[in-house]
Amino acid sequence: MSSAPRENRKKVTLTKLAEMYALGEPIVMVTAYDHPSALVAEEAGVDMVLVGDSAANCVLGYDGTVPVSMEEMLMLSKAVRRGLRAPLMVGDLPFGSYEASDEIAITTAQRFVKEAGCDAVKLEGGGNSVSRARAIAAAGIPVMGHVGLTPQTAVSLGGYRAQGRTAERAAAVMQDAIDLQEAGCFSIVFEAIPTEVTDHLMAHMKVPVIGIGAGPSTDGQVLVFHDLLGIHDGHVAKFVKSFADVRSEMVRGVRAYADEVRGRTFPAPEHGYSIPPEEMDRLRDLAPAGRTPSARYDW
Repeated sequence: MSSAPRENRKKVTLTKLAEMYALGEPIVMVTAYDHPSALVAEEAGVDMVLVGDSAANCVLGYDGTVPVSMEEMLMLSKAVRRGLRAPLMVGDLPFGSYEASDEIAITTAQRFVKEAGCDAVKLEGGGNSVSRARAIAAAGIPVMGHVGLTPQTAVSLGGYRAQGRTAERAAAVMQDAIDLQEAGCFSIVFEAIPTEVTDHLMAHMKVPVIGIGAGPSTDGQVLVFHDLLGIHDGHVAKFVKSFADVRSEMVRGVRAYADEVRGRTFPAPEHGYSIPPEEMDRLRDLAPAGRTPSARYDW
């Protein structure tokens, strides 16, 4: 999709995504966690925005995605909603908010749609998540699946590492993807899957596949906002490419500000406001210089 001006872009719907998929047009997806980043994603002309639970470590300071709460994710999703017009907005269901039962999963998904204005929700993994995805879809809420490396259950997968590097594990990932597809997911994220495995799995997929560290044969790609812009300071995954170095520029700007404050060159006269001379004369009559701060004046 071209980066058309904000006011000229049409809303990206599930129908539009299906059209792009049918035509073989690459789908662009990024994460966003607040209003300013949503505005950037909007102006850049992306197709989908995921309010990912990666907000936990990218903006909330947690060590991983597991600790982030439902209320925190809803707050961030509301902020993103206020900045988006055209992209399809997907809310990530946080760990512990949907696994217990289909009923709980539906209730959680409804909150993301009703309270935060999400167009769709995303959940991770196969197994019980397939039933949850089917229930959410049956309730009329579009749901996106996520297979391969699923950060919410990374511990059980052996850590943050590529999945599907043995034939057995690759077959299991394929089964998860097919099960989620048949459960009614409108799209599925493939994360950290060997390129050759993805190439093989794509022949079995009938819905758009969005890749992140899964090679170029997927129908679209997603990257974390803070990774692709070079905002995040720390370890980044092998599949990340930084398209800017925003953090260094932010540090440079704040450091320059600090230097000018300490050197008393900021604020300069052009950064202040003025008062008419006659009003200043009146103020001097009303409050002569030299009175103590605790003195009372007869205004």
